[in-house]
Amino acid sequence: MPSDYVDRVIEKLRLKNADEKEFLEVAEEVLRNLRPVVEKHPEYEKMALLERFLEPERVIIFRVPWEDDKGQMHVNRGYRVQFNGAIGPYKGGLRFHPSVYLGIIKFLGFEQILKNSLTGLPIGGGKGGSDFDPHGKSDTEVLRFCQSFMSELYRHIGPDIDIPAGDIGVGGREIGYLYGQYRRIRGAFENGVLTGKGLAYGGSYIRSEATGYGAMYYAEEVLKERGDTLKGKVIILSGYGNVSWGVCLKARDLGSKVISISGRDGYIHDPEGIATDEKIDFLLRIRGSNDVKLEDYAKKFGVKFYPKEKPWNLKGDIAFPSATQNEIDVEEAKVLVSNGVKYVFEGANFPTTPEAMEYFRKNGVILGPAIAANAGGVAVSELEMTQNSTRLLWTKEKVDAKLKEIMVNIHKKSKEAAEKYGLGANFPTTPEAMEYFKKNGVILGPAIAANAGGVAVSELEMTQNSTRLLWTKEKVDAKLKEIMVNIHKKSKEAAEKYGLGYDLVAGANIAGFEKVAEAMIAQGTY
Repeated sequence: MPSDYVDRVIEKLRLKNADEKEFLEVAEEVLRNLRPVVEKHPEYEKMALLERFLEPERVIIFRVPWEDDKGQMHVNRGYRVQFNGAIGPYKGGLRFHPSVYLGIIKFLGFEQILKNSLTGLPIGGGKGGSDFDPHGKSDTEVLRFCQSFMSELYRHIGPDIDIPAGDIGVGGREIGYLYGQYRRIRGAFENGVLTGKGLAYGGSYIRSEATGYGAMYYAEEVLKERGDTLKGKVIILSGYGNVSWGVCLKARDLGSKVISISGRDGYIHDPEGIATDEKIDFLLRIRGSNDVKLEDYAKKFGVKFYPKEKPWNLKGDIAFPSATQNEIDVEEAKVLVSNGVKYVFEGANFPTTPEAMEYFRKNGVILGPAIAANAGGVAVSELEMTQNSTRLLWTKEKVDAKLKEIMVNIHKKSKEAAEKYGLGANFPTTPEAMEYFKKNGVILGPAIAANAGGVAVSELEMTQNSTRLLWTKEKVDAKLKEIMVNIHKKSKEAAEKYGLGYDLVAGANIAGFEKVAEAMIAQGTY
């Protein structure tokens, strides 16, 4: 039986990856979503398609020696997982954080396959990073580490092979240092090899804001589907990096009010909203300095700072967890529901624990999953690649419009995939939960869709690099919106295709998988 095939794959997956908790969680979630697809395609078992889909094409592990400012040598571990290149070159960020190990990188690389596929752009999935912590390091220490890291990584990447970007701990400074070392080694200005670059050397407008912009566009589409609007909504936001900054900017444009940001040291509550230019610009100072902290925001603007706490006890309409994985557990989910939150959109990579997701579903909270809501960054990365290849720079408006188009389409594809496979309005973790969700009309928006904005703008940067053009900020923003609208559209279509109703989680996973599976089979690589 096809369903037995999925069960056997899950069992083998657990045996082979017992020490990789994060990877197991996301892989099992996706496999459960794919049951109706496997039911319709029993030939997948003979091809061992799921096993091949779950195994990275290549795993690269290397040492990274570097010297601190006192002359002491250190050695960190570097990773690059090239997970699946069936639909295009590997694409995914680099994360520098002490928590990084192979299981984290595989988890992020696997969800990147689906997220990138959902954007409709020709990019495969990968991820990399190191257990190096740039926090508290001097610029010269970060420079030396990045140079050492790239001295090994350069062998494995290229504009048509693997195009890394930033992630936690890897911002504009680190991308610049990494690209400088790559150019020094290669002796060529191959600006399509990295995305998230500065405008001065092949970057794209709104790349930094892209994931946050994309998440807001995706949220706008989900609310529109429900006859609702973002205008007047109160947003509880975590994190203070690129995603959170982008959410604050676009929330202001769309008439919502962000009342919190958070970091390692705690969170601030700003009841008036983080909406003025002065407040939003101060976020940039916090992001770019080791000396300026969230508590300084509280002092400057006369708001309350809560040390060592998360913002999930605040009252609001929408929660945007945008810091890191598993930041909302079931107890925090209960508080959010009791405080009136009706929508949760994942700006970070899987920031909601499985137990919290289950609680949200049972209580009628609409969840926009990271593979969808977080896709904006990679979408604009691809637009950057396009601009690089054509030697053009698009306007900000063009990139933004394209991003919105992509995100709307992600929502549509997720919805249609869910409906195609009969998943209704929810992601059914169990038959009982599935029945409950269908009866109560709960809608879940998948994470791979909701956080696709960063992917989208990375792709737009690649487009600009390849064409040798720099698009205007407006063009990038327009393209980003187009991509995110399309993500919603594809998720919706996949749900409808399989008779699943409006299940955006399953729809996004199915829509992402179907494209990759088709490409793998066509190439004889499965």
